[in-house]
Amino acid sequence: MILDILEYPDSRLRKIAAPVAVVTADIRRLVRDMAQTMYAAPGIGLAATQVNVHKRIIVIDVSPTHDDLKVFINPELVFAEGESGYEEGCLSVPGYYDKVRRAGRITVRAQDERGEPFELTTDGMLAVCVQHEMDHLVGKVFVDYLSPLKRARLAAKARKKQRIAV
Repeated sequence: MILDILEYPDSRLRKIAAPVAVVTADIRRLVRDMAQTMYAAPGIGLAATQVNVHKRIIVIDVSPTHDDLKVFINPELVFAEGESGYEEGCLSVPGYYDKVRRAGRITVRAQDERGEPFELTTDGMLAVCVQHEMDHLVGKVFVDYLSPLKRARLAAKARKKQRIAV
């Protein structure tokens, strides 16, 4: 099922996601729906917060063929080093891209869609995407890294778009 993606500056994007206590059939269904939504958007990452479900779940697929889905339940960053400056976009901020400084290499600990714990050390686009999606789980949107002027312009543009849609 394709889920609705919240768009900046929707205040629900600022909610802190709660940990998933147990990976149930409902959680697995949510993961499938999130993946389907991400692929349909199209995007390379999606946090549950973006679909107005405030649980610590993210799905990511940075593969060019879109056949390497990674699921992170209750992700936590356990190591970060270096620096990378990829241009980022966000399904919650459609049509806008900007460079954001993030760690270049990370290790993340999480559970997969079966509830099995794992640890992943990565760099490049996957590292950037994990950090970007994890930000959503704590109520942070990538535009928070931008200058106040750029944020104000984006917020005004988003409000205008909402008025036109009504």
